Amino acid sequence: MDESKHGHAFSCLTQMEIRFLDAAVERLIPTDDLGPGAKDADVTVYIDRQLSSVWGTHGRNYRSGPWLEGTPQQGFQSRLTPQEIYHVGILETNQYCKNVYGKNFEFLTPEQQDEVLQALEKDKVSLPSLSSKLFFDLLWRNTEEGFFADPMYGGNKDKAGWRLLGFPGVASGAYNTHINKIEIYRAEPVSILDIQQNKAKVDAQGYVKHVMIKQKDGQ
Repeated sequence: MDESKHGHAFSCLTQMEIRFLDAAVERLIPTDDLGPGAKDADVTVYIDRQLSSVWGTHGRNYRSGPWLEGTPQQGFQSRLTPQEIYHVGILETNQYCKNVYGKNFEFLTPEQQDEVLQALEKDKVSLPSLSSKLFFDLLWRNTEEGFFADPMYGGNKDKAGWRLLGFPGVASGAYNTHINKIEIYRAEPVSILDIQQNKAKVDAQGYVKHVMIKQKDGQ
């Protein structure tokens, strides 16, 4: 297992792949004045955990052919597993970056990284083993999931995605007192992980006790 600056043991991704994904997800959801981006929210950790799961290996999927070109309505049709798509997609995208820019994706300027990601999304990068759009679509889907899913799955560190949206997380019994009020419900977000680690209090009915955020004047 690789140990990285994320402070987590990685079971699927290599150090090269971790560096690639840290750079890529940060361009997809960048850090700005509103808060941390996908890198600091540990989206790469989320992706590694998913790739290490049954989903990542398609352990429950039928994997024998024939392999025919599907339609968007038919969903995922690739013969490759998510693990294989990431391993091959990262390797071949880095090779594309070396050919065009002379260095791996992680070392490109933000503007160059955006150019590469946009080219992948539009299927304008001819990767030898798979569609660049297939790789990008999976990367983008997992980045969104990792940024907004419950932190118990590895991403959304410090509930960064929830804080950005103002989402309070696990439901509270206090909701009942706010149903008929025309006001924003502002509370410190609570995750399932918080409850499992006894970092959040619950009432006699098992509902989370939210800590309300005091509003500033004019907000």
